[in-house]
Order: sequence, then C-alpha cells, then structure tokens
Amino acid sequence: MQASWGRSAPAPGPRPLPSQRGGCLSLRTAWSGDLGGSYLAGDPEGRGIRRPRACGQDGGRGAMRSPKLPGLVLPLLLLLPPPPGPVGGAARFDPTWESLDARQLPAWFDQAKFGIFIHWGVFSVPSFGSEWFWWYWQKEKLPSYVDFMKNNYPPDFTYADFGPLFTAKFFDANRWADILQASGAKYVVLTSKHHEGFTLWGSEHSWNWNAVDEGPKRDIVKELAAAIRTRTDLRFGLYYSLFEWFHPLFLEDESSSFQKQQYPLSKMLPELYELVNQYQPEVLWSDGDGGAPDTYWNSTGFLAWLYNESPVRDTVVTNDRWGAGSICKHGGYYTCSDRYNPGHLLPHKWENCMTIDQFSWGYRRNAGISDYLTIEELVKQLVETVSCGGNLLMNIGPTKDGIISAIFEERLRQMGTWLKVNGEAIYDTHAWRSQNDTVTPDVWYTSKPKNKLVYAMFLKWPTSGQLFLGQPKATLGATEVELLGHGQPLQWTPLAQNGIMVELPQLTVHQMPCKWGWALALTNVT
Repeated sequence: MQASWGRSAPAPGPRPLPSQRGGCLSLRTAWSGDLGGSYLAGDPEGRGIRRPRACGQDGGRGAMRSPKLPGLVLPLLLLLPPPPGPVGGAARFDPTWESLDARQLPAWFDQAKFGIFIHWGVFSVPSFGSEWFWWYWQKEKLPSYVDFMKNNYPPDFTYADFGPLFTAKFFDANRWADILQASGAKYVVLTSKHHEGFTLWGSEHSWNWNAVDEGPKRDIVKELAAAIRTRTDLRFGLYYSLFEWFHPLFLEDESSSFQKQQYPLSKMLPELYELVNQYQPEVLWSDGDGGAPDTYWNSTGFLAWLYNESPVRDTVVTNDRWGAGSICKHGGYYTCSDRYNPGHLLPHKWENCMTIDQFSWGYRRNAGISDYLTIEELVKQLVETVSCGGNLLMNIGPTKDGIISAIFEERLRQMGTWLKVNGEAIYDTHAWRSQNDTVTPDVWYTSKPKNKLVYAMFLKWPTSGQLFLGQPKATLGATEVELLGHGQPLQWTPLAQNGIMVELPQLTVHQMPCKWGWALALTNVT
C-alpha cells in the first residue's frame, strides 16, 4: 500500500506529532504486565499492570507532552510541500527508491573499512541467552528462558522490572572512547534503541522507558557522542530499531495488516527526527521492520529529509533495512543479513556486521571462552571482508554496569595492534582484480591504484620461508616487494607461468612485525 503520507517527508522539530508521552501512555506502563497480562489482551487478575497516570500528574519529565492534533490535521501537515532545498545548488533527492538509491555514498565510509558495533540495553540485565531475551521468554516461551526466570526471579517479575536494574553504574564514556580508539576502528555504532523499545537517550516519545527516566538516569547517547568526538578520530553512528516487539500501537497496526499507521506516525518517525537532530549520527543503522513494508514506515520520505535537509545530509550513511523487501536492494550500503560475508566482490558497497560472541549480540553471563572468536578468526574476517569490497562492523556487548568486559577489550586492542602495522593494507584501499590467491590459500588482496600498490595479506607464515603468489604479474627491475612493519625490500622471482615467489625474511617470533597475519606491499604489479 502506498500511504499518502509517504509522498513527502514530515518536517522535523517544530511540526508536532502525537506521542506516547502526549497520550499519557507509558510504554513501561503498557508493557508492565509483559505479553501475558498485557495492555492489549487484558489482565483479568489485575497483576502487574500499572495504570497510566493522567496528564500532568507526575510533574517533571512525565508531565511533558506533545500537543494532540485533530485526526485530519496530521495527514494534511504531512502532505505540505517540502521545505526549501539545501543551499549551494546541491542535488535534491525525491522520496522514491529510484532517487534515493542514486545518492553517492559519502567517501569516508568506504575509506574507513572497520567499525565497532555496541549492543547495550535492558537486555544486558538478564544477560542470558541473547539480546532477544524478552521475545524468547514471553513470546516463544523457550524452556531455557522460562526456567532461567523461574529459578532466579520472583513469579510476578516482569521485563519492565529489569529497567531499574540497568544501572550503567561504571559507564565511563571517556574510557569507552579510549578503548575504541585503540581498536583501530574508524566508526562506532551504538544501539540507541533495540526491539525492546528502551531508548538510551531521554526520548520525548518513550516516556518512562528510557535511560534518562529509568535505570542509569543519564543520557548515554549524548555522553558517548561527546567522548567519541572529543577523544577519537572515529565517526559516531547510531542503530535504531524501527519496530518494538510489544508496543501496543505497533501490535494494533500489525493486526490491521499495516493499514493503520499509528505507530510510525506517533512514535518511530518523531523519534528518528529527534535522534538525528539532537545527536547528528553519521551512520544511521536501521533495523527491525517487523514484517511491515517501507511504505508503512514512510522510509523514503524520512530518507529524503535525511539526505536533503538534516544536519548530517552531506556525511551520513545508511544501510538497507528500511522495510520488508528492502534489505540487499535499497538504501545506502547493503548488509543483506547478519554476519554477511559473500567471499567474492559485490557491485554495491556492503558491510559485514558480526559479533565476537558467536551466539549473541548482547552481553551473556553464560558465555564460555570457546564462544568468542579468537583474534586470528577476527583478523581473517577483516581481511576477507575488505578484500571483497566490504566494511567490517565488529560487535561487543557491555555489561549492565557499563563495563566492556576484559575479553572484548582484549580483542579490540589486539585488532588495533594488528592495524598499527597492517592498516596501510586496509584503510582507504580498493578491491583488486583478484580478491584471493589461486595458488596459496588464505591470501587476500587489496590495492591503491594511485600509488601503484597491491597488498597481499597472508594468514599463515609458510614454514619454508617462501610465499607463492599466483595472481601478481611482476616486472623485473620495476616491481618491489616489502613486508609491512619490516621495512626492507624482499627478494622475489617469477614463477614459470604466472605469479611470483617471495623470499620472506628469516625472523624469530619476537622479530615478527606482528602476529595473526601479515601483509606484503607489491609495487608496480598488474
């Protein structure tokens, strides 16, 4: 269905939209009985339901609300002509996929190659199984989750009761920023709101279910954005889930086969405008379409505003998760699926979002050491991804207290150590004509055409000391080979048909420029 309000982007800021706060309905109130004794299904026993307060009864933040609009006013407002375009004659984008998909991705993103994903929220409190804890416990009722709650919490304990326990007591944005800087990453993406609906900033549209009103009583997004921008050279980005598992308005819209659009108009769209205008993320990582098409979400209208009018219009990058059917087809760069790693070159810029803990994006207290990828496995992921034209977005999950656990910190610092030596073969590189070698396994290529450089990254040091490369075509007297971090030219000889054999230096373990993988810089090869 093509919604009428999908034809133009609603203006941010001064144009009011009805909100859950305005309607005096707290999501914490609506969800306090969880899915069982729910706001929608009724609660015959009266257990776990907190009555919504009347407007203005609680003072402070709870008394704030957006003005209600008459039923016909909102659609009329959304059909108003868009505001004037950006100054300087910059191209405008229409709210159509044809126009939006033609936008050139800001160059910084392809140059960056490596980012850090941070999954943090109320799900970090139970820290059991997965960040999908609420869904698996209340909706799917998986026995391991049901038993976990039965064995560790009172019978009437609801998911909303985890909110005050999400304390972030030891959260230090400066320390996080320093660890992220040490990782060698060039951008970071924080979950501003996951499918549970809890926002890490004081959202005006998530009353009493956000980090300023509940739990930390702090604006996490603001603190981390400030630390990243003042202490690092990383770009700051935000993840945002379009839908929320148990939001009453979304469930009502879903029951109408998304003919109704109460939830995006009163919650998701105003919240996205608020997020972009207040925190100016340069990555906007959308997720969670809930099975609804992009027309329900007004994705094209929002993206047209983002690219034309927003404060980050010139530098922001977006992904492809903007409605059912849009993934790997529309948007900025493609993610296609979680942990997407095709192993070959794609014609469109893509990102491999993956997680160090192989079984969860959020922190898990029950994770074993073998559940975490080793640094060798992570370096391999980075090398393979970049060689095939992608970016690697590597995820960590902090604890409920705001601690980046020792194993995550170690992996981040190890990646940074490796990149200090081999970053030349990663950052600001391009895919070469061959992504990997045909003679020696686990050899991957990148290039810098302007510098006439090709990089061969190899993950196993040959015991013979000789590395056979089947792809480079070298020229005697012109081609030079160097091991990054070593600094001395290496001897090479041409192979009988194609390729070269490189004599690697004889080094002890302590003389090695790095561990876990190495890179050769090849000058003047084709």
